[in-house]
Amino acid sequence: MKRLDLAYPGTVQDLCALRFKAPFQLLVATILSAQCTDERVNATTPKLFENFGTPEEMARATQEELEKLIYSTGFYKNKARNILALSNVLLSDFGGEVPDSMETLSALPGVGRKTANVVLSVAFSKPGLPVDTHVLRLSKRLGLTPQNDPVKVERDLMLWVPPDQAGGLSLRLILHGRNVCLARKPKCGVCSLADLCPSASGI
Repeated sequence: MKRLDLAYPGTVQDLCALRFKAPFQLLVATILSAQCTDERVNATTPKLFENFGTPEEMARATQEELEKLIYSTGFYKNKARNILALSNVLLSDFGGEVPDSMETLSALPGVGRKTANVVLSVAFSKPGLPVDTHVLRLSKRLGLTPQNDPVKVERDLMLWVPPDQAGGLSLRLILHGRNVCLARKPKCGVCSLADLCPSASGI
């Protein structure tokens, strides 16, 4: 963790690639990021949030309006449906505010555990360890877990990661996975974790 901190310094807000100005916008951006790059999401959200940047504004959007704005992120029909539904739930059940617990977040339409963990750790600075494909791959390569299920990987990592550093570890593993520990051809020769990694010499 110390080596990753040095390689990728900053707060969780600094390290998060998605651009947002409020918890609701991060929630929407994270939903849009499913099966889509962060770059594409960041190219899409400025116009989206210019018109529908709050739950109140979003709830007034039509399915067709929203689909047109988020079309380029893929799976736009389901994403639009979920975003509209969760906006209405936020208004009816939470006074238009995004809740800050795993239980309530993950119960929102279209919000899974990974999305909830992103919002908890980045928007609210609460313990949360999102497990995406990079975190899953690096955790296994580093010998931190034998598990393949994201929830079990999260559980294993949280056994030893200080809760207030969980979000930062996830984001740093993601950055390391994108820049160094690539899926097909990891750059073990330049990896700052190579001497600690049981997979480095055998990959």
